[in-house]
Amino acid sequence: MLRATMSTISLPFQYTHSLKHLFSLYPFQKPLIQVFSKPRKITTTARRLFSLKPLAVSSPIRIYGDEKINPTYLSCSMPHKNPLKVAVLVSGGVDSSVALRLLHAAGHSCTAFYLKIWFQEDFENYWSECPWEDDLKYAKAVCDQVDVPLEVVHLTDEYWNNVVSYIIEEYKCGRTPNPDVLCNTRIKFGAFMDAISGMEFDFVASGHYAKIVHASTAQLDEPSILELSKDMVKDQTYFLSHLSQAQLKRLIFPLGCIQKDEVRMLAKSFNLPNQDRKDSQGICFLGKIKFSEFVARHIGESEGIILEAENGDYLGNHRGFWFYTIGQRQGLRLPGGPWYVVEKDIKNNVVYVSRNYFSVDKKRRLFRVGSLKWLSGLFPKQINELQCKVRHGPSFYNCSLVMEVDQHGQEVAVVRLSGDDQGLAAGQFAAFYDGRTCIGSGIILESWDDQGYPICERALEIARMEDKSKLGKPVKIMVKTELSVTTI
Repeated sequence: MLRATMSTISLPFQYTHSLKHLFSLYPFQKPLIQVFSKPRKITTTARRLFSLKPLAVSSPIRIYGDEKINPTYLSCSMPHKNPLKVAVLVSGGVDSSVALRLLHAAGHSCTAFYLKIWFQEDFENYWSECPWEDDLKYAKAVCDQVDVPLEVVHLTDEYWNNVVSYIIEEYKCGRTPNPDVLCNTRIKFGAFMDAISGMEFDFVASGHYAKIVHASTAQLDEPSILELSKDMVKDQTYFLSHLSQAQLKRLIFPLGCIQKDEVRMLAKSFNLPNQDRKDSQGICFLGKIKFSEFVARHIGESEGIILEAENGDYLGNHRGFWFYTIGQRQGLRLPGGPWYVVEKDIKNNVVYVSRNYFSVDKKRRLFRVGSLKWLSGLFPKQINELQCKVRHGPSFYNCSLVMEVDQHGQEVAVVRLSGDDQGLAAGQFAAFYDGRTCIGSGIILESWDDQGYPICERALEIARMEDKSKLGKPVKIMVKTELSVTTI
């Protein structure tokens, strides 16, 4: 367990900021230097000062010495007027560090937590390849700056059982799961919340780009609402769309009211030790390991064939259908491209590819979604005029839902998008919005039209062959150039 030096002092909320900050909020009829020129008047003046009504603040206020923070930056850090006891998830990155400092600036009592996750001991791991030591070093340095205690929470087994194992099973079934959604739902705001349940924190905070609107203390029965971040490009509501209402009620996201460039500016203003650190990429438990290496290690390899969807030509071999997802372009290693994965035959371990992926009318705007979760805990009031995200990013489709019951008695939604999407993949999440409000999400079950991507009959017959060694060598792929057509 690692703890930063702690010397915090609990003060009433209105006194938690510096005197400079407090004086900037109240009106004076005389310059400060005149008011305090006679020491005997200090106590009397202070009493009078704090009995006055604060001035409206329309410009940046001073909080830390000469540093300035615009009060709008704190608007997502103050769900209620009273000071709070907040558990802050820190990763060593810039976003979570700025979130911590904003909460501290808002006068809350903060404790930082670093989540340590990796594989179980009976699996080969790659600690030397993982930057967790640097992450923890930066997290501690950020906490030391403002004397915030730091705790390390080990959730290795929980992460393996609830996220990694699920990912492996989904890939074995030919689906493409989303680790980030699962990590938020099951670990960061699941297992972690359970681990600190006895510590009486009012809220849990993180550096996510999203906004939560909580009901007032007089209306606590009203649901908390997840809204889009101010920064639409960085917005992470897609990754938070499968949370429960109980989880939402305990969360605050200080960065929901801030643009990414403003976060970087604040990091420099706070003189954070990680202010120039790059944003992390990829799946959190893999570190620098390539995902294909992880899949090969824990699922294995099984050689199959690659067929051209339009004519059934045998183009080459692959390592296993679970290495590929619909719409994938990278990793096929076929000349004359670009080639795209358009379908997978899981039973026969066949991957179908095409160079016409974006020219064929695939009608991929209709699909089913299961495992539905509505953030309010209630079925939405209307489902005919919604918006939908089928992946992380700023793009939306208009959509409508029709509710059905599947053969297992489970509720599913048939989703109709306003436009075609070329990368719908079973196992991914579809998040639904009503304006700026994220109302919930579900897992994509299948793309849904008459036959998916059109696969020719010859290709289907070859896929069903028991002895594919009879195919001989792959065909020579025709490479189209501007001047001529050659073969390789």
